[in-house]
Formats: sequence, structure tokens, C-alpha cells
Amino acid sequence: MSSEPVRLGRKRALPSCPNPLFLQWLTELRDQAAEKGIKTQYVYQKALSSLKKYPLPLNNGKEAKILQNFGDGICKILDERLEKYYRVNGPDAPIHSLPSGVQASGHSTNNLDPSKTSSNTQEPSGTSGGAHKKTTREKGGRKKRGYVPQKRSGGHAVLLTLYRHSQVPNSKGFMFKNELQTEAQPLCDKSFTAPDLGSKYTAWASVSTLIQRDLVLKTHNPARYSLTELGLVVAEQLESGEREENNDQKEEEKRDGGEAVEYPGTVDLTQEDDHDDEGVSSRLAKRPSPVGPTEESQAVEPGEAAARGILLPGCYDIILCVDFIETTGGSNTAGKTDLVTELQKNGVTFDVRKLNVGDFLWVAREQVAPDPGQLRPPKARELALDYIVERKRMDDLCGSIIDGRFREQKFRLKRCGLHKPIYLVEENGSAAAHLSLPESTLQQAIANTQVVDGFFVKRVQDVKESAAYLTIMTRYLQKLYTNRTLHCRSRELEGDGPRGAQVSCSLMSFAEFNHGAVKSKCQTVREVFARQLMQISGLSGDKAAAILEHYNTVNSLVRAYGQCASEAEKEKLLSSIRYGKLKRNLGPALSRTVYQLYCTKGPLS
Repeated sequence: MSSEPVRLGRKRALPSCPNPLFLQWLTELRDQAAEKGIKTQYVYQKALSSLKKYPLPLNNGKEAKILQNFGDGICKILDERLEKYYRVNGPDAPIHSLPSGVQASGHSTNNLDPSKTSSNTQEPSGTSGGAHKKTTREKGGRKKRGYVPQKRSGGHAVLLTLYRHSQVPNSKGFMFKNELQTEAQPLCDKSFTAPDLGSKYTAWASVSTLIQRDLVLKTHNPARYSLTELGLVVAEQLESGEREENNDQKEEEKRDGGEAVEYPGTVDLTQEDDHDDEGVSSRLAKRPSPVGPTEESQAVEPGEAAARGILLPGCYDIILCVDFIETTGGSNTAGKTDLVTELQKNGVTFDVRKLNVGDFLWVAREQVAPDPGQLRPPKARELALDYIVERKRMDDLCGSIIDGRFREQKFRLKRCGLHKPIYLVEENGSAAAHLSLPESTLQQAIANTQVVDGFFVKRVQDVKESAAYLTIMTRYLQKLYTNRTLHCRSRELEGDGPRGAQVSCSLMSFAEFNHGAVKSKCQTVREVFARQLMQISGLSGDKAAAILEHYNTVNSLVRAYGQCASEAEKEKLLSSIRYGKLKRNLGPALSRTVYQLYCTKGPLS
């Protein structure tokens, strides 16, 4: 048997880091800080993440300063260690490959074999920040019982649901909030969405307890929930307890002469474990395959497919959608006309329409026949493919960096629901040398877009090459989606989804995509209040979110100020609110600034 730990979820080939020595030293610094319980472990972890993404070799710590989360302190430590390394191994010692017998650490070990994890829960973990190094014994020498949520409670249901989801083959390794609430509800007595009579809390409130006890990990926005190593152990114990109870119930039924009822449509995936949860089995039996037409889809009639939101192979066309801004108006009208002309020359079928985010994308449009006696054919359904292109000329890139649109556009592209955004950069020869920003700044912005933000960047020289790239992409997607059955999904249930290499055949409708990407949507009072707070210097999104947890409108905050006895109490009202992962206090300075903004009757000095 191999000693390699079993990894759960999708496996990806990780490229080797060209700076293994720096990677190893930062990993050692992070682990040392974690063992001592020092908060700098999080700083080292962020620096590690940036270093792993950087594809070029670094010759010293000073060069690493161009990376995110690398400050003067970390760069100085790396240079000191590098000097010591040269003294020991000689001035010509290689730094972009490890010495013999040394292996760089730093790969994630979050997904360990549960059996191995359970046998080592009392040992400090290299990646857990020493969180489990605390003693588990009380003063009397008796072991303290670990936290286990009550049966049929919210925490119990969430742990079981996340565990069962992680055991499904090819699962994405995490769940979104709506998805988790829906699947966990049958396992819980309380509602996850509506509070009980006389209470303001739902079963979902127990998730914060699971996060504080390091059983559940919450990441990304929209939030993704997954089990930690400790949570995997606890969830496995809960699942084994559930199976034992099911065994006892079935034995009692057999003794009473009854037989277990078999429901049609369920599939036994293990063929060994007869106690698989009925709900999970039925969902798996009905889940469509992500690649290629299944037997189920081949048996679906066209009328039934339309009712279920399915596009069958051969019943749709792949169409390029072009934002109308890319064809008319603006300062470069001639270049935009050239783009349309080149696409027409290349024989590309495209449709000009308003796109609320991005400049180009592709849709699968249903083929519809006109109805007899009707003037117009019925409206065709359209599903947005996962590819979206943002086109940037160098002068446009320079202007968007100066006025702040560049960051906002990248943020909106990440949140739009399409998983494979592309930046198409037109360099136009030496045009970048005559702009208001240095060419090096523009090149660094492009590199950061690819390395840090994770976008695919395609560099071209002019409009003709842009049209050629869009033509090739259109033909590639037409071939890629040949003989594939496409399913329409809701953006709410799927969130922003996993970014994988596999072709996604579960797509959102174009109408839902374009509506969700509207820049000036109607905002709630809470959202407007958050935007107001974030205009204050030094008040970040985390801090604004922490304030909103206590006072979700301006009115509630002003009422709270009115209940304070003195001016000093009003100024310090928000100072003890904790924000962020490190749970730091907001502080008296920001608290005073917010008080002055909302309670000063005259102009602010």
C-alpha cells in the first residue's frame, strides 16, 4: 500500500516553483510562527501564496519586493538567509534548485486521509498554525471532551452534508451557502432560513460556531464552505454513528417481519454499503454528466428537453456576441469598424448587443423554426459559455489604471459567473512609449493580471490580430461543444463555481448573466450604507462589514448614538467592534471619525 495521503476533490497538476529555496525558507518561518502562536504566520502564508504563483526565478530577496505581500522585513530575512547559504555552500551554489537531500515544503496538506488524521489529532500540524497544540486535559488530569454538535442540530446537519459531499467522486471540494442549506435541511429539525417563533436565530447561526472551533473553513466571495482536517474527523465520527443507528433500525424492522422499502430511481454506488443515505443516492442518480451526451439526455424528447432547460446536441449554434461599444462611437471609430470588417471577412457568425460586463463572449443559441401563421419565430433560448473577453488597447489600459476602472473591471469579471475570463491586450507597437504612464508600469499591470488575478492574457499587435484570435476561439468552441448536451443552471445555486480544465456543460442563461452583471443595480439601504462607510479613509470592506453586523442601517447607528450617555461614550461606540480573520478592534480613531460624520450638525472641520 502506498503511504501517499488520499486527496479529496479534483486533482490538478501543480507546476514546480522556480524559487524552491525561498519557498522552503518561508515555509519554515511560517511553521515556526505557527508553533509559537504568533500572528505573523498569516503574513508568511500570504507571501507563500504569491511566491507560488510567480513563474520567474528570483536572484535575491530585494527582487521579491515586486510581489504582493512581500515587504521590507521579509525581503531582508530572505537576503540574510541567502548570505548564510552562500557562506556555507560557496558563492556559486545554485539557488533555483534545492541541494541534494532537501525537499521544499509548502504544498497543501488540507485533504488528508481521515484515518491518518484521526490518529494524529493531538500532534501539531504544519499547516494548521499550531491550533491543536493546546492541551486537552483539565486540571484534574481528565481529558476534555471535544466539541460535538447535538444530533439534528444545525451544526450536526452542516458537518454531515459537507462530509457526504466530499465523498462524492469528482466533487468540487466545497459548497455554496444556498446549496449547503438546501441539502442540510432534511437532516435538521430547525429551519436554515426562517427563525422560530420568538427567536431571531436560524439553524445557520451554528455555522459561526463551527468556524470558530476550526471545524469548517469559509473562503472566497460568494462564500465557499468546506471541512478542515479536524472537521473531517468529527464529521466521520458523526457519519459512522448515523450508520450504526440505521443498522439498528433495519435489524429491528427485520425482527418485526418488515422489509426495507426500496425506492425506484436510486442507485447503490458502493455495492457494498447498504446504508447509503437515500437523498444522496437519488441526487447522484439524477445528476447529469458534465461531459458528453448521457443515455438520459439521448432519450429526452425535444419538447421535454425545452421544458427542462436542456439543449440537445445539434439543436443549438455557438454564436460570438460583441458589445455594441466595440462597433460604434468612441475615439477609435475606424479601428472598431475594422474589427467588424475582419470578422465578416473571416466568416464568423456574430451578434452585436449590449453586454453589461466584458467586450466579447459566446452563447449557445437554440435553433428554432418559425411557427405557421406567426409573423416572427419564437424567441430562442441562449446559454452563456464560460469564456468572456475584455479587450484593452494600451491607451485604454493607461486611462483605466489612472481613473480606477481597471481594478473595478477585473473585480466585476471575477464576479460575473463565467469561469474563464480572458484579457485581450493590443500592444500597437511602440504606442505605450508615448502615454502618461511609463511602459514598465503598464507591463507590470498586465503581468499582475495574469499572475496575481489568475486571468488568461493574450497579447496581440493590432485589430487584425484581435479579429483573428476571436475567429479561432469561435471555431475552437464550436468544435469543443459538438455532441454535448447543455443544461441550464441558476447562478444563485452554483455561485461562481470551480475553475477547472474540464468543459462545463452546466451553464447559466444569457439573460440571467447579463442582468446579474448590471453595474447600477437597485441597491438596498444596507448596501448604500456600506458604500458610504467605505468612502472614509482607512475603513476597508472588512471593517464596514463588521459595523453592518451590529448596525445594518444609518438609522440604527444614529439611534445607538442617541442612547449613549456622554460624548466620550458616543466616540468610542464602535471602537471595540472586531473585524477580519484576526478579530482586531476597529479602534477609537475610526470610531470617532464615523461618529463625527453622522452626528456633526455643521460642516466637518
